[in-house]
Order: sequence, then structure tokens, then C-alpha cells
Amino acid sequence: MSPVDEYVSIVVAAIIALMLCAVLVLSFVSLRRPTTPPMAVAGGLVAAALVTIVVVRPTHMPIAAAISLTVLGIAAATIGGNPFTRRALDIATGKRVRETEDGGILIMAAHGTDPDQAQTLMRGGTVIGYLERVAMVIAITVGFPEAIAAIIAVKGIGRFPELAESEARERFIIGTVASMLWAGVIGAIIRLALVW
Repeated sequence: MSPVDEYVSIVVAAIIALMLCAVLVLSFVSLRRPTTPPMAVAGGLVAAALVTIVVVRPTHMPIAAAISLTVLGIAAATIGGNPFTRRALDIATGKRVRETEDGGILIMAAHGTDPDQAQTLMRGGTVIGYLERVAMVIAITVGFPEAIAAIIAVKGIGRFPELAESEARERFIIGTVASMLWAGVIGAIIRLALVW
């Protein structure tokens, strides 16, 4: 490897690491109450990191840079996917679905029903989302994207009994696609940084 290639790889790794650090900061700020501006900036940074890695195509990433990008990428995919997905769900549902602390949703039996009579569905969605994103980004990073089909299958089978309610189906589809899109793009950034 020429010194120029090594220098370019280090600079690209540093730029992407800074972008992923900024994504993590924006994600932590947005964990409690996701809003559009920080999530739009975070999404823009993730897109910019992907464009950077595709356009520059660094060759032979130094091992320390590769490890740093992998750790930062897994953290950004796992943690950043939470506010990104929740904001996407809020936009898609018009905030008409109430969320529980564990990521479940409250379904009213009929309009105007007492909130104490609400049924909770899809409990544990937050934890499932974290596990889904970490599994997905690791699968892409190690070059085994076929595992994504297994992740989707396990999630679908596990949630199938709860998908009778239209709100649950809508939330399941939108949440899964948003979560996997976020993790997939960051996984691609890591994978491209490691293999070129």
C-alpha cells in the first residue's frame, strides 16, 4: 500500500468516525423525545458517510481505524435507530398511537373508551428494536446479510398473534422498515470501509 493510499484511508476513517460520533450525540439527545430536526441531521450525516465511503473508496483501512469505525457504527446503528424509528412512527401515525414505556402500544377497544380499558400490544418493542439493529449491523459487517431474513422471520413469527389490530400491523411494518433501513445503511458503511 502506498503512503498516499494509507493517508487517504486514515482521513476517510477520521471523517466517517466524526460523522458517526455526531450521529451518536444527536441520538442520545433525541432518545427521550425524538424530534425531526436532530433526526434529519443524523440521517443526513449517515447518508453523507455512505456517499463518502462509496466515492472515495479507501483501500486497506488500518486495523485501528477499522476497529474504531466498527464500534462506532454498531453503536450508532443500535442507539440511533431508536429515535429515528420512533420519529418515523410518529410521523406515519400522526401521533394517534400512544406508546408505553417498554415500546408497546395502547389500543383502545372503541373510540371514546376509558384509557384504563386500553389493551397493550407489542410489549418490549424498544428492546426488540435494539436487538434487531445490533444483529443486523453485525450480520452486514461480517458479510452475512442472509441473516437479515432470519431476523425478520423471527420477529414476524414472534409478533404474529398481536398483528390482528390494524394499529399494531401498521406500527410493526413501519417500525421494522425504518429500523432496518437505519441499521442497514450504517452496516453498509462499516462493511465498505472494511473490504475496500
